[in-house]
Amino acid sequence: MKKTINKTLLILLTFFILSPLSLWAIDFGLVTNVNMGYGNIGSDDSKFNFKIDLWPRLSMLIGDNGEFLFSAGLTIGVDEGFYIIPEILHTEFTMRFGSSGIRVGRINYSDPLSFIAEGLFDGALFYHNSGLGVFSAGAMYTGFLYKKNANITMTGNDLVNFSMPIDYSDFFGTYFAPSRFVASLGWEHPSVGEFMNLNTALIAQIDLTDTDNKFNSQYLIAKAGIPFSSFLLEVGGSLGITQNDESSFNMAFAGEAGIYWLFTSEFNSRLSVVARIAGGRSENSANAFIPITTKYYGYILKHKMSGLTVVSVNYSSRLSQNFGAFANASYFIRNDLGTFQGYPVSSGSEGFFLGPELSAGLTWSIFSDLQLGLGGGFFMPSLGNAGSKESMQWRIELTAKMSIY
Repeated sequence: MKKTINKTLLILLTFFILSPLSLWAIDFGLVTNVNMGYGNIGSDDSKFNFKIDLWPRLSMLIGDNGEFLFSAGLTIGVDEGFYIIPEILHTEFTMRFGSSGIRVGRINYSDPLSFIAEGLFDGALFYHNSGLGVFSAGAMYTGFLYKKNANITMTGNDLVNFSMPIDYSDFFGTYFAPSRFVASLGWEHPSVGEFMNLNTALIAQIDLTDTDNKFNSQYLIAKAGIPFSSFLLEVGGSLGITQNDESSFNMAFAGEAGIYWLFTSEFNSRLSVVARIAGGRSENSANAFIPITTKYYGYILKHKMSGLTVVSVNYSSRLSQNFGAFANASYFIRNDLGTFQGYPVSSGSEGFFLGPELSAGLTWSIFSDLQLGLGGGFFMPSLGNAGSKESMQWRIELTAKMSIY
């Protein structure tokens, strides 16, 4: 298995080096991101962490209808120890054939709700543009992705793999994400009935991990957006079906509803109110909703959308040409007493309300290629009843991002 992986990586590296030699238009770029943070997330004591991300990229046109993009990453940091993490990021070959096209490689994909399957996947996505909308079909794999960025924690074994630090003496056993095959069918129309945009998808996930208890899942997803005046109303939902060796059939649901208000002022502001829910366990055939990839909706409280409801109010504004700001207030509620585990839930807690979180940030674009950011937030379990005696957690961050093209 290792020999096969090494051979594949060698072929890819050879292609990346030799293919530009026969092409004229090549664009290079480098993004450097420095992040410093201080807070007590996940600990009773405050701690400092620091990391530098280097993201080189190149892109080139291939003929009249093709394009190749390659990007990589190197993260160097200190967080309870020094670490260096290399990674191949968004890397794809795109070819267009009239109203159709195909994307192959390490591609970006997102489901309509953006918290079921979102991020980088290895595979291919075919799409066709027509008067009836955009149709797409994809086949993707997760087992060659870096586990921390793939963020797949569907099962207990996945969570153990995710939490395990990288051991370079066992690199192939500790670096990669769980092996899963993901297939998708999609249809999107920008103006159904000339008043509503509609985005739908059917996604199937097959567990290819080396475990006895396989966990497979399927999702039917739809999201609609209705713009009117300066407002946008969005409503979406998903019906999920899961199977494993212990239970052959379970249903789960997730959904979201939000309203967005765009201010036509000199500050280019936006105010949004969004409620998201991912079902928990119940006494009937419904089970906890389990997404393929884990996406966090908290600045401090980080938990996957499973057995959880999050209601958020967000305000963002471009204060001037160089300054931008945001403020967010969220409240977290668990939907059952078993799915959500960990902070701030106390042992034997019967409460459902986890508590509120407040966060805010400011960005300063010093030059077009240099941006500074300052942000922070805190979570208060004392204003809930699931772990009201737990201490508040907080974090502040300073970032600097420089782009060279």
